[in-house]
Amino acid sequence: MSYDLVVIGTGPGGYVCAIRAAQLGLKTAVVEKRSTFGGTCLNVGCIPSKALLHASHAYEEAAEKFAGYGISTGPLSVDVKKLQAYKAEGIDGNVKGVEYLLKKNKIDTFHGVGRIAAVGQIEITSDDGKNQMIGAKNVVIATGSDVARLPGIELDEKVVVSSTGALDLPKVPKKMVVIGAGVIGLEIGSVWRRLGAEVVVVEFLDRILPGMDGEVSKNFQRILSKQGMTFKLATKVTKVENNGKSAKITMEPVAGGDAETLDADVVLVATGRIPYTAGLGLEDVGVQKDDRGRILTDARFSTNVTGIYAIGDVIAGPMLAHKAEDEGVAVAEIIAGKHGHVNYDVIPGVVYTAPEVASVGKTEEELKAAGVSYNVGKFPFTANGRAKVNQTTDGFVKILADSTTDRVLGVHIIGANAGELIHEAVIAMEFSASSEDIARSCHAHPTLSEAVKEAALSVEKRAIHM
Repeated sequence: MSYDLVVIGTGPGGYVCAIRAAQLGLKTAVVEKRSTFGGTCLNVGCIPSKALLHASHAYEEAAEKFAGYGISTGPLSVDVKKLQAYKAEGIDGNVKGVEYLLKKNKIDTFHGVGRIAAVGQIEITSDDGKNQMIGAKNVVIATGSDVARLPGIELDEKVVVSSTGALDLPKVPKKMVVIGAGVIGLEIGSVWRRLGAEVVVVEFLDRILPGMDGEVSKNFQRILSKQGMTFKLATKVTKVENNGKSAKITMEPVAGGDAETLDADVVLVATGRIPYTAGLGLEDVGVQKDDRGRILTDARFSTNVTGIYAIGDVIAGPMLAHKAEDEGVAVAEIIAGKHGHVNYDVIPGVVYTAPEVASVGKTEEELKAAGVSYNVGKFPFTANGRAKVNQTTDGFVKILADSTTDRVLGVHIIGANAGELIHEAVIAMEFSASSEDIARSCHAHPTLSEAVKEAALSVEKRAIHM
């Protein structure tokens, strides 16, 4: 069998790439090592974590706010077995949805580990050890990423866990230590904190959410601390001792100083992710990688080997499912002779905690470093009518606009539904809008999105409700 395109990996980047290629008339196949499609995102990442985030938020709201709304529920409890079943149902629905889309678009599917045996040849090894070879005029590597491990710390996925194990705990831990204050650590830590765990977050840097706008990071840490999370910043973990039932964590200040220890039922290692390229045969065919293990590609997602492309977490850029999806569409269009493109300046990032944090474009720190003159407009949710009545007043909207042209350069939001609100800014920035364009657009009342309009008005110091 021979194909115009073979995609290795069916995460968001891979399956979207395959679908777009099929739409464009390319004979397409996918290779997936799992028994189900959807990659890390749908199986053990984005989708299951959002299920637990949603359920835990509903639990906390019922426990802490329903009485104030005049709603009586009686004593609340958490059945983790049913919670995990609810999560599994969500995963199942999503992966079956991808399976349906692949069939609908007449894409051939192969289950097994894919390896580039030679240029134009893909070897597939199934779980039973059988091999088969298929031909490919073009190959797209979309194998995603794996959890980053800390030297000397072994993951057993029971006491010392990665994000995968942390999403599958059989009970609420009494105490959880999270190593790493990035998106994954804060999201999963917030799930178990809401359900009753004491959560301590240990971060090597002196701030949470590295890469986010500094003001956002500082305010968000204050909000999470108020909710009950404890932070130990500028602190490095030197040892994790696991006795099979609990763990002892030894840590010390990055700047030097006395060591201290913490006991925990569960330790979550959330120190990031690394490109997954093992076993692909890249070295055999001469595909080049950088010093961080990422596959090197040009602006058209092509590697140094003709006919081999790469997208998503295995190449440079933010490790985000939607970034991979856009790259998947772009590379399929390029292979089909069209003009695929990704605007990397307008890729949103979201932290799905409560409140959510969302960002697109430049931070203040980036603009200062680049010597760009800008104006700032901010509006707090405490001054938003809908947020007040919903009792979701934590956070604010912040807009950064060029001081000369007024073009929107970055938007940062802490607040309820920030992950939805940010897309107004994404569209605006995609079309090079000014803050005045947003400010002069009619926003329905009462909505949280009015805070975006007010922040835009605030760029010129003319917010109405503040």
